[in-house]
Amino acid sequence: MDSRQLEYFVAVAEELSFTRAAQRLFTVQSTVSAAIRALETDLKTTLFDRSTRRVKLSDTGEALLPEAKAALDALDRARAVVEEASTGLRGSVRIGTMTRLGLVDLASLLGSFYQRYPLVDVQVTTSPTGSSGLADDVRHGRLDVALVGLSQPELTGLESRELATVRFAVLVPSSHRLAGATEVRLTDLAGERFVDMLRGFGNRTAVDRAFDLAGLPRRVQVEVPDLTTVPDYVRAGLGVAVVPEMELNETPGVARLRLVDADLSWTLSVITVSGKRPSRAVTALLDLLIHHQRDVFFE
Repeated sequence: MDSRQLEYFVAVAEELSFTRAAQRLFTVQSTVSAAIRALETDLKTTLFDRSTRRVKLSDTGEALLPEAKAALDALDRARAVVEEASTGLRGSVRIGTMTRLGLVDLASLLGSFYQRYPLVDVQVTTSPTGSSGLADDVRHGRLDVALVGLSQPELTGLESRELATVRFAVLVPSSHRLAGATEVRLTDLAGERFVDMLRGFGNRTAVDRAFDLAGLPRRVQVEVPDLTTVPDYVRAGLGVAVVPEMELNETPGVARLRLVDADLSWTLSVITVSGKRPSRAVTALLDLLIHHQRDVFFE
């Protein structure tokens, strides 16, 4: 049993697919399959149930998985300590973010990180399913860290640090019956058509939950992937919107109203998987991110 075999085993266990594990490890499926067979032979056991079309961990595989992860983490830390002592911090960080994020200048932040740690490989990606997709990618090891807009019920299995909280507002066309109001309640929006983000985005999940708790059915007529385009559809009369008060410039033809009766807020958090100590590279990035946010909000 060697570290490469354990790495292949963990990848297959997390992806539940030999094909996806091979893609994740930048190798071919036959190499992964051969490594798993060799590991099973060495341990004299079966680690995966191959009797069905889906890959499933056996009881022995379930028992081995946390130990294999711990062993690989220990090896990574040992290598990192030696490399950092001789040449500086090394490693890689896979970070996920939303398509637009005005609360954090991520490009500037990562530029500063690169200046400090030029030997760390940083990969940035987004998810077409918003914060929910990013959270799943962190849970399954496809990302090391992500910036998400989710509430606690959606953060199971994750360690989160809150960076900022933003209230929600209501957007209506200037010709709307509520346009002259200073405050609005959820009940005032009963029967309206809505413009909102796609399902899976954190702010959409929060608004759906608020209307469900209030016992108010809601019809979303227009779904968009970019928050900044919501006012355009509202102005066109295609619906009203309940959205976080960020990335929203004053838009001619659109009235912004204060939402008063719903405890609705959107929280930006940085997440890592729980139960696993982040690598030294990830820890360095988190420290820089937290320090950056402190500077932004407390200067």
